[in-house]
Amino acid sequence: MLLLAIGLIILALGIFSITPGKYKKGAIIIGLLVSFVGFLTATIRQVDAGHVGVQILFGKVQPNVLYEGLNFVNPFIEIREMSIQTQNYTMSGQTDESAHSADDAIRVLSRDGLEVTIDLTVLYRIYPDQAPKIYREIGMNYQDKIIRPITRTGIRESATYYDAISLFSDKREEFEQRIKEKIYDEFQKRGIILERLLVRNITLPPSVKESIERKITAVQEAQRMEFVLQKERQEAERKRVEAQGIADAQRIINAGLTDKIIQFELIKVQKELVNSPNSKIILVGTGKGTPPFIIGESK
Repeated sequence: MLLLAIGLIILALGIFSITPGKYKKGAIIIGLLVSFVGFLTATIRQVDAGHVGVQILFGKVQPNVLYEGLNFVNPFIEIREMSIQTQNYTMSGQTDESAHSADDAIRVLSRDGLEVTIDLTVLYRIYPDQAPKIYREIGMNYQDKIIRPITRTGIRESATYYDAISLFSDKREEFEQRIKEKIYDEFQKRGIILERLLVRNITLPPSVKESIERKITAVQEAQRMEFVLQKERQEAERKRVEAQGIADAQRIINAGLTDKIIQFELIKVQKELVNSPNSKIILVGTGKGTPPFIIGESK
């Protein structure tokens, strides 16, 4: 647009100038060339990938958007690019993660009246054809005007359905879904698509946190004791089975012993003692009522 304006100025000076003819003709030619080049550059506009262009003509937002690539437009059109890519808005107590430089975590009251601190990220994008409406009604700063307040309100309203401990443990996914349902329609009305809502961290009051830690410690201790008792029961069962096996073996052996078997085993022992180089004088009984006799003597 600037180049077109410069060309028109040069052309006007050439036409209405009182300079000699050849200078006047040269100024007109230059003015025409510059105006032509300026006209081309003003009518061909490029929109970057992942963006749409909102057209503004003399302060009025046009309903049609320009899509990525080269577009032919009115040379007097002003273009404002808006991203249609997925964007994120984080509200966190960590200043290096939050969209704001300060602590931006959300503090809510649970159903049991306890204050819970929540860190959260919203993933969203805008409808391409709704970009003119967003620009006209909200402006470029739609994150702080729409995303932030609607999300924080939805979180506070949803938290009242849950106890603090439930939010921290088994109801976390349900809590996320409830928040999403609360804010989804509000985003839609303003031309914004809610893609995902991520509850990053839930911080409980110190007293509740200590209570949970004590409970977890007690549960772990109970589990450890149960393991010990189970191990002791298994060891007792092993010893009982072992004792039963020994008793059964002794019973079987005793049932099969006779006097002849005992005498036979005795003879085997006596023979081994006789053949032993370290044998001593040994008195051996041959049975009940039988006097002992000498086996042998070592030299």
